[in-house]
Amino acid sequence: MNFLDNKDSKDNFSGFRKISTLFISSDEFRKIEKAAVFLRFKKGETILKQGHTPTHIAYLQSGIVKFNFQSPENEKNTILTLVSAPKILGGANLFYKDNNLFSIVAVEDCEIFLIEAGAMYELLKDNGNYAVALFQMASEMFKKSILNFISVANKQKEARIADVFIYLAEEIYFGTAFKLSLTRKEIAEFACCSVENIIMTLSKWQQEGIVSFSGKNFEITDIEKLRYISKVG
Repeated sequence: MNFLDNKDSKDNFSGFRKISTLFISSDEFRKIEKAAVFLRFKKGETILKQGHTPTHIAYLQSGIVKFNFQSPENEKNTILTLVSAPKILGGANLFYKDNNLFSIVAVEDCEIFLIEAGAMYELLKDNGNYAVALFQMASEMFKKSILNFISVANKQKEARIADVFIYLAEEIYFGTAFKLSLTRKEIAEFACCSVENIIMTLSKWQQEGIVSFSGKNFEITDIEKLRYISKVG
């Protein structure tokens, strides 16, 4: 984790400022600036930790993160959802006051600013429309997490893996050809299956001409077939 320099800090305000000043004044946004710290996180570093008391909300300026839940019983990891920039990550902490329910971890190098939750909460109390907007953005991410669990509960493993790669193409990389940031283990944690299931399924799909991959370079060559697998699984 590294602090950004002053120039980077000013640049990183632009995305969040654009969202915020639709609902609050520039003077009010300066209160957010004063309560913010700008950081770079390396791949694998934890941004917000499960079980810790929430003290900040986070705005993801660049990169990809995962929402990671570790079972207290067996320490098994489950990826609840993946998020690519730009996104508000920790907005739910303003509405849920207990300890963080999950960790947010960098899947690739990220630029993030953390805003003190107390300062943000005071501002939201006087700006109802702004509060609603942040809550809606946070809720959208949790909706994707819920849909993933519906997939896990109701589909066979191949259909779940298909859902993961459709999600990656449509919501994370915005295209069918991409450099895969996730390890096979992380894909397994997202699809709730074993690493062996991922390896065997991808090998099968490659033989069938559904996907093509070499190292981290990955391409979905027949996304309609993936949609079919998702639907019938």
